[in-house]
Amino acid sequence: MQSNAAAFFLQMAVILIACRFIGWLGKKIGQPQVVGEMIAGVLLGPSLLGHFFPEMSAALFTQKTREILYVGGQLGVGLYMFLVGMEFRTDLFRQRARSAAWVSGAGMIVPFMLGGLLAPWLVTVPGLFAEGTQIIHAGMFLGAAIAITAFPMLARIIRERGLSGTSLGTLALAAGAIDDVAAWCVLAIVLASFGGHTGGAVVAIGGGIAYASIMLGPGRYFLRKISRWAEETNGDAALACVLMLFCLGAWFTDAIGIHAVFGGFVLGIAMPKGKLADRITKKLEPFTVVFLLPMFFTFSGLNTELGVMLDPSVLWVAIAVLLVSILGKGVACWAAARFNGEDNRTALAIGALMNSRGLMELIIINIGLQRGVIGQSLFAVLVVMAIVTTLITGPVFDRVCGRHLPVKSDPGH
Repeated sequence: MQSNAAAFFLQMAVILIACRFIGWLGKKIGQPQVVGEMIAGVLLGPSLLGHFFPEMSAALFTQKTREILYVGGQLGVGLYMFLVGMEFRTDLFRQRARSAAWVSGAGMIVPFMLGGLLAPWLVTVPGLFAEGTQIIHAGMFLGAAIAITAFPMLARIIRERGLSGTSLGTLALAAGAIDDVAAWCVLAIVLASFGGHTGGAVVAIGGGIAYASIMLGPGRYFLRKISRWAEETNGDAALACVLMLFCLGAWFTDAIGIHAVFGGFVLGIAMPKGKLADRITKKLEPFTVVFLLPMFFTFSGLNTELGVMLDPSVLWVAIAVLLVSILGKGVACWAAARFNGEDNRTALAIGALMNSRGLMELIIINIGLQRGVIGQSLFAVLVVMAIVTTLITGPVFDRVCGRHLPVKSDPGH
């Protein structure tokens, strides 16, 4: 019998092979690597490998190695959200503040309204939400899941298309950033208040506000000191210091009842732009994206049973959620952009970009499953929604824009 260490290394070899291969196939049809990895995670779970080769799946993903997979995946998404936070640019808001506020506002309000309309029906379907879930909590969670935008993927599409300095690129990035921050805040409130424990909710919300206030206030002064120290020394001591802060922030936000990713995300926003941030990204991003995130995708896939879609009640839920997710957010963002004077092509492109959910969606629903907010059936439905909305983003955007990509404009526009 192989040791847990040997089983883990074999497991990781299989995960990396599957993720790289499916990711490579995805690139052949114009999809980003992350889409292939999301699909690979599902294929390694009970929907394919576990269904057709149950003994092999059980031997490969033992209970002990699943626990290691979970911890590695949590570290991966925590560091990833930290890196995302460091890409967060407040100057975008000053450039397109009014239009971005309208687009992001519409992209939040309409999904939450639709989530609220679906919630009374969904709480009656067995296996979707935890027993006794209140309609308001179901609506808020579903609204956050529909409203979230894959900001990193949005940024990647904009960079790859050469739109970084254009009106379209700036507006999309600003609106996507506002959307994500608002969705994470709502999720934090849902997690804090779920279960009806008022005392726990007060601790979580109060602690989260205190943590964000400290990190985005006095913490920034301390981080600037570390950044200057790093520029003078050129050693790894500053990196170690930042990683210590990351671990403490993740521990604190998890301990107060929100989630570790919030600690990393807020710390990333607080980090000053400069050589230290660039060095951290250069050192951490490859290992995080190539090794740690596939652990998270696979752990998500192990919890995804697409066979639940054979139940007509769940299938109708999946169709409704998918339609609401695509049309609700896409149409809302398109309409808001048009209202603010954007031409139809730009508005359609904004709607397409804002509809991408990707990894951010998986993070939200994994948190919901882990905290007992949602059940396995709704988890599977939302995984499908995440994959489909991410798959169609690039092709829809390219079809809308085609050769009519905008040129760089005055940043003050």
